[in-house]
Amino acid sequence: MGHFDTSGLQGAADSLTEQGIDVLRLGYSDLIGTDRGRDILVNRMPRTVSSGVAFCRSIYGTTPRGETVDIEGGVQAGLPDIVAFPDLSTLLPIPWEPGVAHCIADLYNPDGTPSPESPRAVLKRVRERFAELGMTPVCGPELEFYILEANEKSHNGWIRYGEASGNVYVSGLRGDPENVMLTTLRKLGAYGIEVITANHEYSSGQFEINLWHSEALDAADRAHRFKNAIKEIARSLGKLATFMAKPFNDEGGSGFHIHFSMWSTDGTRALFDDPTSADGLSEIGHHAIGGVLAHAPALAALSNPTINSYKRFGPDTLAPWLIDWGLDNRSAMVRIPPERGRSARMECRLGDASANPYLAVAGLLAAAYLGVRDKIDPGPALEGYGYDVTRSPKLPATLTEALDALEADTAMREVLGDQFVKAFLAYKRDEISRFHSWITDWEFEEYTYHI
Repeated sequence: MGHFDTSGLQGAADSLTEQGIDVLRLGYSDLIGTDRGRDILVNRMPRTVSSGVAFCRSIYGTTPRGETVDIEGGVQAGLPDIVAFPDLSTLLPIPWEPGVAHCIADLYNPDGTPSPESPRAVLKRVRERFAELGMTPVCGPELEFYILEANEKSHNGWIRYGEASGNVYVSGLRGDPENVMLTTLRKLGAYGIEVITANHEYSSGQFEINLWHSEALDAADRAHRFKNAIKEIARSLGKLATFMAKPFNDEGGSGFHIHFSMWSTDGTRALFDDPTSADGLSEIGHHAIGGVLAHAPALAALSNPTINSYKRFGPDTLAPWLIDWGLDNRSAMVRIPPERGRSARMECRLGDASANPYLAVAGLLAAAYLGVRDKIDPGPALEGYGYDVTRSPKLPATLTEALDALEADTAMREVLGDQFVKAFLAYKRDEISRFHSWITDWEFEEYTYHI
């Protein structure tokens, strides 16, 4: 177990102690994006983590209801360990928990090789493919979510916070009567994860906070921390934050849009930009778009990873329904914002807020990489309003269809890692199986009275 570089541990512990921090929260993402981990006393941290901190491998297969899915190398293998070791470059104090700092861990097998199911490791592998091409992927995440408040009269115990119509893009107490978003924005600003703006979205209780763009792994790290932070801050305020794709029948869903560009490794050239082309986009940019379109069905499994995700799609929802791209067209799956030069990029509007940021980014990068590698032509850009099935193919309509597409997409599987894909498919197909055996409120309300 002597394969970790422990040279920075004592210095990190000393620095934390000087800041009055006595607890290190060592966290990492599981398959669905939940932050798992352990709190470690800083005065014992160098010794405690020097050989890594062991966790049961089946944490990857733990469902939201606490059941264990038998992934490869899990239950049938005797529930062996994985080992977490801190990436000290990610160490940050937590503003809303005095005396606590958070550090993202990388996950390894006991022999020191990266754990292939780790979402962060999946993204690192995909990022290496761009390095081979002499390119650096850059992402800017945009996430929507709902804030809920407890209500005993509601059938599920929760109602939307600040219920009122027509509050899209309002600021102040009108759409945020208890200043929940203002409080949250300030706390996140002190966290150091580069949040930049907050706004009320279309639906009651729905908000969006944007993060600045950065290199893809850093962007995914910040998005992962962001989601966990939103939920933690909401708890501290007596509220519930949810990134569920579509939590209500009478309101819209929550998206996870990713602005994506590619740069030369020295950071001097924006590789999407070409002022000599008709639309200002380079050949590389067009190929990246082509890859995202070509592999969109498989990408949907990672970007829209729940049964609920597919209830967000449909005509006139401003969520994608078809596999298409357009120039500054918000009805397309891939929108090309109007800026060019250093701001030339795509906005992939496919994902919903339930997606694991590491996997959503890794999937987008894998598809774009394959487009560049294979020189995939995206075809003509969408003109006018989308949602016309005679012009573009439909996205998968269910999680089952998306998982089947991921399983069949051998190129995506090879880039993402076959063992990860097997684990993800096993986990998600178990979710579908459990859902189909569960009696829902809809069934009760549909059938009990008349049947």
